[in-house]
Amino acid sequence: MLSQHRKPVSLSLMAFDLPLWSMVETAATVYQKDSEQFHILLTEPVVHSHSEPAVHSSFRSATEQDILTIPAPPPRLLWIEVSPYRVTMTMQGNGRFSYRHFWERGVYGLNRYWLQRGSGQRNEQIRLRNFTRNLTLEGKPLPEHLRLEYELWTGNLRLGHYVMNLEVH
Repeated sequence: MLSQHRKPVSLSLMAFDLPLWSMVETAATVYQKDSEQFHILLTEPVVHSHSEPAVHSSFRSATEQDILTIPAPPPRLLWIEVSPYRVTMTMQGNGRFSYRHFWERGVYGLNRYWLQRGSGQRNEQIRLRNFTRNLTLEGKPLPEHLRLEYELWTGNLRLGHYVMNLEVH
């Protein structure tokens, strides 16, 4: 029973013990696998960057300003597999950086990050562990709110305490 629904979503990540807060608001497609399992696919909105105004030619007056547009990176796709018991999130499509997180309440999960290098060079992988303190999924028949609270670890060193919230409107 695979059904899909297009919904606006808000995805936020916050650290309790570090100055980190990030939020993305976009549209997502929610695929219902069964009564308690969902796949949520979203594309991160494109971020446009601009450089400082500059004059590029001696033929232009000093009052003219040109804004150079830096090409935006390719859109990043987030694929989130959700159930009341576990969450998997995969980011792909950036071209240089990908990751996959696995969270399950009360379990040490695995976070993998891939750093792609230029052609002919070996790609690097970073592995971290997370401990899921709390995983809450609310909403029937479709998920409306996911709250995931976890700690991130490398060996015996804790890298922070985080909370991720996903609101499906």
